[in-house]
Amino acid sequence: MKKRATLPDTNFILRYLLRDNESHFAEASLYFENVRIGKEVALIAESVLVECLYVLTKHYKVPRAEAAHCLHGILLYKGVVNLNREVLTRALTLFAETMLDPVDCLLITMTSIEGHTVRSFDKALLKRVADQAGSVQ
Repeated sequence: MKKRATLPDTNFILRYLLRDNESHFAEASLYFENVRIGKEVALIAESVLVECLYVLTKHYKVPRAEAAHCLHGILLYKGVVNLNREVLTRALTLFAETMLDPVDCLLITMTSIEGHTVRSFDKALLKRVADQAGSVQ
């Protein structure tokens, strides 16, 4: 029987990354070490990833590149089973390299990897999608 994935929430991931509450860090650290080696299976929701970026950069003032790098590392753990891992990791890279918001990074990356079309009234976003599509071809 296939093991069901657990869904860490934003608070759980933040306690692991920030180590600002020792008892919560201890629990989260044990869990993520098991995920890292594949002993535990985790699915990290896109919404949780976006919220983590927001809280890290806006509330805790973590630099964008550092926040993206930490979350990117977690997504590479052996036990992470996100089917869209490539989209998420590339969106984190785009977030680190630009001033785009996390959702726009996801949309842009989904168009370049999966060929989806973005519908928006945001001209800057649509231009970025078009630029990204041109660089892929």
